[in-house]
Amino acid sequence: MSQDAVTTDIDPRGVATVTLNREDKHNAFDDAMIAALRAIFDDLAGDDTVRVVVLASTGRNFSAGADLGWMQRMAEYDYNHNLADARLLAGMLRSLHELPQPTIARVQGAAFGGGVGLVSCCDMAVATERASFCLSEVKIGLVPATISPFVVRAMGERACRRYFTTAERFDAARALALGLVSEVVAEAELDGAVEALIRSILGNGPQAVRDAKHLVADIAGREITDALVESTCERIAHIRVSPEGQEGLGAFLNKRQPAWSSEQ
Repeated sequence: MSQDAVTTDIDPRGVATVTLNREDKHNAFDDAMIAALRAIFDDLAGDDTVRVVVLASTGRNFSAGADLGWMQRMAEYDYNHNLADARLLAGMLRSLHELPQPTIARVQGAAFGGGVGLVSCCDMAVATERASFCLSEVKIGLVPATISPFVVRAMGERACRRYFTTAERFDAARALALGLVSEVVAEAELDGAVEALIRSILGNGPQAVRDAKHLVADIAGREITDALVESTCERIAHIRVSPEGQEGLGAFLNKRQPAWSSEQ
């Protein structure tokens, strides 16, 4: 794999764009690309200057999923080698899912198999009207196993029972209805729509944004108990007395822009 098969750019605002750059392969990924993505995501997770991460790709298609050459090699592996290989993919997806920064998938063209997994791991996704999606694994006698925890969370159990088993191709409008993507726009509006989300995030407190993302992960699906309610009280009390909370409250009360505002 070329070293340029995945590129990373961090602009002065702290917006990191991670780009799949295998246009000739429809941005399909193999074990080397998976390792490169994992290393990039791990580096970004530890970089406090990065405030937003955009996952993008070159060419007409977002990602065709698994590379054919990689699939051929996997077919020749024994069980233990396949297990180790699957763990590498699962680890990369989890590292993307657990990034502390908000993540935005920029989706054009086809997102198949593992490409749907990448979209599902992001916090939000903007797709073009011509984008299409397919969980195609059963067509070749496989299952979307490693991506399933993230896809089921994104699309819901009922929808996954259908699309995991039928391998139907569905369009951007259906992806929006299912919750896989959060916005569908015309081709020419894709970058503008992604930028609008970036600007919204950058106008907010950097640590508050990270804490808010973490809050959703901690609260989702839990029973509302006394302990959970107490935990939420502790969170808001802690952030109110933090330097960022004090700056935000002071700016609001004094009708000025906070220090972190992208408008400054």
